Amino acid sequence: MTFAMSPTERETFLAGVHVGVISVDDPGHGPLNVPVWYAYEPGGTVDVVTARDSLKGRRLRAAGRFSLCAQNENPPYAYVSVEGPIAEIVDPATPEVRRAMAYRYLGQEFGDLYLAATEEDAPDQVMVRLSPERWRTTDYAKQYG
Repeated sequence: MTFAMSPTERETFLAGVHVGVISVDDPGHGPLNVPVWYAYEPGGTVDVVTARDSLKGRRLRAAGRFSLCAQNENPPYAYVSVEGPIAEIVDPATPEVRRAMAYRYLGQEFGDLYLAATEEDAPDQVMVRLSPERWRTTDYAKQYG
């Protein structure tokens, strides 16, 4: 029995709302691993918004690729890990991208509060787009048929 997800299953899972964890090369250290909000639509890129000059932003630009893992923390456990090159860095991230990300994770009411509270940081935000190249998946619900 395999617990691997089909391409459709993995893309549907990744499109769901999960906090992702990205991993990116950090020379002289282990990989930099940090939680992030992300956006994904099946067949598209994995999009992450970060501060242009943050450690994460600098490492992403230097490495040119990263991985992201999203998981279901409640039983039955499942995860999707995707890795690939950076397809594009949109600088700066548009207000529409920031709003969509905030609404995705916080809903409209709290998303608007978040956007107002971080408005000063908006010009320094970039959107990094990963082009999925390699996938790893597990869905333990498959053991129950």
